[in-house]
Amino acid sequence: MVSPQLYRRAIPAAARITHWKAPDGWALRRFDWPAPPKARGRLLFQGGRGDVFEKYLETFAHWHAQGWAVTSFDWRGQGGSGRLSKNAHVGHIENFQQYIDDFRAFWAEWVTQGPGPHVAIGHSMGGHLLLRALAEGAATPDAAVLVAPMLGLHSPVGQRVGERVARLMSRVGEASRPAWRGNERPATTETRQSLLTHDPARYEDELFWQATHPELLLGPPSWRWLAQAFTSTRRLREDPRLATLSIPLLFLLADADKLVSTKVAARVATKLPDSTVVRFGPESAHEILREADGVRARAIGEIDTFLAAHARR
Repeated sequence: MVSPQLYRRAIPAAARITHWKAPDGWALRRFDWPAPPKARGRLLFQGGRGDVFEKYLETFAHWHAQGWAVTSFDWRGQGGSGRLSKNAHVGHIENFQQYIDDFRAFWAEWVTQGPGPHVAIGHSMGGHLLLRALAEGAATPDAAVLVAPMLGLHSPVGQRVGERVARLMSRVGEASRPAWRGNERPATTETRQSLLTHDPARYEDELFWQATHPELLLGPPSWRWLAQAFTSTRRLREDPRLATLSIPLLFLLADADKLVSTKVAARVATKLPDSTVVRFGPESAHEILREADGVRARAIGEIDTFLAAHARR
């Protein structure tokens, strides 16, 4: 068996990178790694804000070796799926509903393209959008995993005040202007790496892809994106449909996460009828699946065990 590490900086020979057109004609960059001979099912993975699927090739290789056909796509306005602002370095969206509309249409096609079970995994913003899609009936996987989901943002002024400020700033001047200059969050002296992972080699993998394909690089969010993030997460936390969601869910949370609120995510998990929560301590930053080997191995093991129990033919 080929080591998954060999794929950290190389697209698998059997994988395909194409473009899928959303109902409005927008082209989203898509990754498909067809199932091995003994197919186990199909897995859709969605990353976070600013992510590209190349960052997760090592993890995709593990799932593929387990028998899963793996699919992912870059969210609208980032990675290889175009830009929605004049400044290509700024991550912008007018309304998070656009993300949900894309996901709903993609899911409807994807589930018809191969036998199940069908599972979905979302990281950070992808975790938020996945849970929102489930609550709204936009997707009905056999099981789903939320990795450090963005269900509450870290804000020095709190969620409600943060939302008011972001909404005000998105209405003053150009809504697509950057909310801050660099890093993953404003007013911090911590490095971007320390906010994401304790593993410098895996962080360097991301820099490799940015250098190799600079067109995929994305910088800070726009004020509109930030306002939408606060609003969408608040509405999801308050959504009564969470209490009736029957899909089995696994939450992987990092207590030391400084980008999204683990406490809020843990509270949301208690509202769900069938949820399992696994928490990591100071050994893990935000990108649990790209952490040092010990953390990453535990996280992948938890996912494997969960899918073995809930995503069987």
